[in-house]
Amino acid sequence: MTATTAFKESRTHGLPAETTSFVGRRHEIANVKRLLSHARLMTLTGVGGVGKSRLATRVATEMRRSFPDGVWLVELAALPDPELIPENVAEALLIRHHSGRPTVDVLIDHLRDKQMLMILDNCEHVLPTCAIVAETLLRSCPKLRILATSRQALGVGGEQLMHVPTLSLPESDDVSSPDGLLVQSDAVRLFVERAGAMLPDFTVTLDNQGALIGICRRLDGIPLAIELAAVRLRALSVQQLLDRLENRSQLLTVGPWTRLPHHRTLRALIDWSYNLCTEQEKQLWARASVFSGGLDLEAAEEICAGDGIAREEVIDLIAALVDKSILTREEQPSRVRYRLLETVREYGLERLVASGEESTLRQRHRNYYRKLAAGASTQLFGPSQKTLTARLHLEHTNLRAALENHFSEPADIRRGLAMASDLITHWLSGYHLVEGRCWLNRGLAAYTEPDEVRARALWSNSWLAIYQGDIASAERMLEESRTIGETLSLTPDLAYVALCSGMAAMHQEDVQSAVTLYEDAVTRQRAAENPMGLAQALLRLSLSYSCLGDIPRAVSSAEECLRVCDAHREIWHKAYAMTALGIAVWHQGDTRRADELVKSALEIMHLIDDPLGAGLTLEALTSVTAAEGQNERAAQLLGVLHTVWRTIGVPPLAAYGNLARDHEACESRIRRDLSRTCFDAAVRRGAMLSYDEAITYALDRRTPASKPAKESGQADQLTAREIEVARLVAKGKSNKEIAASLVISQRTAEGHVERILSKLGFTSRVQVATWVSMLKQDRDEPSSSSPPNTPEVP
Repeated sequence: MTATTAFKESRTHGLPAETTSFVGRRHEIANVKRLLSHARLMTLTGVGGVGKSRLATRVATEMRRSFPDGVWLVELAALPDPELIPENVAEALLIRHHSGRPTVDVLIDHLRDKQMLMILDNCEHVLPTCAIVAETLLRSCPKLRILATSRQALGVGGEQLMHVPTLSLPESDDVSSPDGLLVQSDAVRLFVERAGAMLPDFTVTLDNQGALIGICRRLDGIPLAIELAAVRLRALSVQQLLDRLENRSQLLTVGPWTRLPHHRTLRALIDWSYNLCTEQEKQLWARASVFSGGLDLEAAEEICAGDGIAREEVIDLIAALVDKSILTREEQPSRVRYRLLETVREYGLERLVASGEESTLRQRHRNYYRKLAAGASTQLFGPSQKTLTARLHLEHTNLRAALENHFSEPADIRRGLAMASDLITHWLSGYHLVEGRCWLNRGLAAYTEPDEVRARALWSNSWLAIYQGDIASAERMLEESRTIGETLSLTPDLAYVALCSGMAAMHQEDVQSAVTLYEDAVTRQRAAENPMGLAQALLRLSLSYSCLGDIPRAVSSAEECLRVCDAHREIWHKAYAMTALGIAVWHQGDTRRADELVKSALEIMHLIDDPLGAGLTLEALTSVTAAEGQNERAAQLLGVLHTVWRTIGVPPLAAYGNLARDHEACESRIRRDLSRTCFDAAVRRGAMLSYDEAITYALDRRTPASKPAKESGQADQLTAREIEVARLVAKGKSNKEIAASLVISQRTAEGHVERILSKLGFTSRVQVATWVSMLKQDRDEPSSSSPPNTPEVP
């Protein structure tokens, strides 16, 4: 079983939505597409601000149909440590893995058979490690293609390079008409579109076209420079803007910006944008550059205010920088965030260093995010849980930067270790379990004082180690934490030592020891008056009691956990407690109540995006469904679980009570009551469902959308040619390969595939492949000596 979480979701790509129109680049797009059809690694190189990232995402968007497993963007610009590249890739691909295996190995397992395009964006500052990761993945995943953007080549064998030029400029000043100018020059088109976004009546005229040509030439056709310049039309005419640009004769000739003329042009333009800002706007620009991956208003007010900027002035200054295209605005579900483009951020950092404020701002930054982590750890058990969890996810790159700053300062290592411990729920619930353990390992290695901070970090790290199946390391850390706790009488920490020790015992299937430890944890958590710790201990105690067959105590512990959660309006732990109670009452024979409980828990797990919890709850629901005599439905849920556990991977089910034994008993019962053909067909149907479809089916909301067409009477709707195309899809052929095989155009092949998906009611090529294999099995019934290929159910 692989230890990853990457559900087969309806979402098939990880590209950002475009917030502004894409202009030009038709020739470059065609070239990238052509080269990518032959090369498995392609790198777009060019000066900062030339539009490498935008070109890459546009190409990926247009090529989505060629990659049935999706096109995915991995942003590396805010990554401080190249060793975290695999974790960044895993997060971008929605993979949460809970093993101690190297993340690269987990990625290989996930991508081995995937026909996918991955964009590695902004590789230049992590080039050597990025090259190693890319080469490793490409060597082991034959259908994977990588499109990288970097200011220099990765240097990997087989790499196809393409230098991204600036936007095309007018060939001459003698342009017959305004329309002709827009056709001839992408640079002018971009300027006009951006100008029109601010001044709706702006158009190209015979009077201003000469100045427009001059502006775009003066800016060398660099997209970022053009966008920054277009903002000035709020205050200047086109001719005034050109005059200002021509009068800016000071082009810096030192530093990293000046290696090429285009660097100097962009530097001069950003200099000008900076000098047109007020003093306070300049200050905020420089101070905002301390953020990694973006900021919100609250963080800006806390970190950037002071020494010349009043707190109440921050919002107006941010608005001014958004108007000047220095900050970009990003809409999030709960709040607006702002981001500096990387080139603009680099400039701001230079100004921050020159101002002498860098050390002060970095200290404010790490203090703010340390307090955010500490506050979240005390408020996560309550009604604000979902909001806080989402915010920590949005702020992950800033949290990472704050930890790095803490650990880079010897005097701040203790605070950094405390912060890493405060984020225990973030490490466990998100995509960052491996990274969390790295931070805790780093802090524990650097800070060895046997005090409360170390004791807490030790049991926090042991929790992550248990999730990864590294029980030996967990037990060593728990023993040290226990020793410190007993020496210093640290009741809260001793409570968690008992809890984690119980988890380790359950992981090793020592149920009786686990029960004793969980009972101790419950007592200590009550004494510490920690409702979250109490809920965590009670729900695990309930599962352990069920495992021993002590159902009354299992019910009592789960019900007490529910009362604790309800008293604090908490839903995450409540969902787990409902699952535990559902298992207990199922063992009592009350399948109706058990069904209601686990379905209610599943709804919550889906709402809060906890796939591990959803998987465990689906296990319970499958057993309850089988106990109710709904064997075919239970078999389909086994198919869902087959897909889930193959792609999620978690600690053994024994760590969660009797689920492993229940699973085996459930499968045996269903196999006994259903014919082999019926069982196999039901399991395959379940395995074909996407994650969202599986949840919908499990909750009885509707029948599965991906029921095989041959069972719903739709198979006969396919033409002979479409059946031929479907068989090629089942062989893993791309649209281009199908077109070559059938001697038709790629567009025609794409049309056939879309009609097949529509007629069969499918959403992916994988479903088509499974349907084709089922048709073949129906036509070629296996002999008794050649049993059908039954899906392996864990």
